[in-house]
Amino acid sequence: MTSTPADTTVLLPGRTVLPDRVVADGAVVVDGSTIAYAGERDALPAQWAKASTPPGWEPGATILPGLVDLHCHGGDGGEFGTDADSANRAVARHHRAGSTSVVGSLVSAPQDVLLAGIATLVPLAESGDLAGIHLEGPFLSVDRCGAQNPDALTDPDAAFVERVAAAAGPWFAHMTYAPERAGADELPVRLAAAGALAAVGHTDAPWEVAAAALERVRSAGARGGRPLVTHLFNGMPPLHHRTPGPVAAALAAAARGEAVVEVIADGVHLAAGTVRMVFDTVGAANIALVSDSMSAGGLSDGEYTLGGQAVRVVGREARLVKDGSLAGGVSTLLEQVRWCVQDLGIDLLDAVTAASPTPAAALSLDGVGGLAAGQHADLLVVDDDLSLRRVLRRGSWLD
Repeated sequence: MTSTPADTTVLLPGRTVLPDRVVADGAVVVDGSTIAYAGERDALPAQWAKASTPPGWEPGATILPGLVDLHCHGGDGGEFGTDADSANRAVARHHRAGSTSVVGSLVSAPQDVLLAGIATLVPLAESGDLAGIHLEGPFLSVDRCGAQNPDALTDPDAAFVERVAAAAGPWFAHMTYAPERAGADELPVRLAAAGALAAVGHTDAPWEVAAAALERVRSAGARGGRPLVTHLFNGMPPLHHRTPGPVAAALAAAARGEAVVEVIADGVHLAAGTVRMVFDTVGAANIALVSDSMSAGGLSDGEYTLGGQAVRVVGREARLVKDGSLAGGVSTLLEQVRWCVQDLGIDLLDAVTAASPTPAAALSLDGVGGLAAGQHADLLVVDDDLSLRRVLRRGSWLD
């Protein structure tokens, strides 16, 4: 991936999606790698009034903040794992597609393989290409493993958590676990001590176990204190009026503002009405859209792998060859924003909130998550149909 530095100071006029409102006649001023101003164009400070627009700037553009993907396994044929070239290919795919902040997700695997994957991803985080590292397992439910390799799943292991913390350092962002597994009660505190957030998912827990786990994560206080729920509905039993399970516990906690639920809004993992219901029930401030993208993202139908398991992609569906389980997604966050707005009638500000400010806040990521002075110069330029036109990341246009 190549990038072209923006001029020292540039003015980007157009409809502007700010953290709290959409401004029809807005403007963003980029000064180097930082946003200097974002707001109404008629309120533009005098020192920026003569800033030039980039060559070829199209009137009628809409400017969105760079999107923040907390759960991503790969794309463009690359996967986050032990191969550095593969990981670089994956992160470049999502940056070019508008997810300017990406947390690299590792699927469950033997401990040494996970530690090798972390060692591969740490340099990408140190360089600023990744926003952090997510371990989806291995402390997950075998009954709700989905595309996770059941042979790699284990009960929580304090010694392994310490090894992960030492290997990942400050880049250990979050870890998905099933709270019903033996020894899971202490995991949120152990993760918080390592600076990482516990995320409840791939779980068969009854409501009372899931609810208690979410409260333990909140009490542990990592990264602002609100637990994550890994891809709500997927990898857990369905909501039933007599067996509410983890879905009911998660929805209730999110509605109280005490949890953030991941949602894969790609039209495959969840029905349209389900996604709309979650937005209407808990609000965009408590939803993080995630791609859960695997290596096939951006490529054609065919045979791929996820964590060494064979995956077949047909249309927008990626499924394990062995049993047909969904094996991640192939969408980008911008595609999900567009689907939410155009097909579900979700307000543009709400869709963008769930794809940028909320996920950034969920992991306390600095400098990203909204168009505001002092933030990194991460933004997308889209047209009226929310189709991507340009991506600016850290002040450079991506090619």
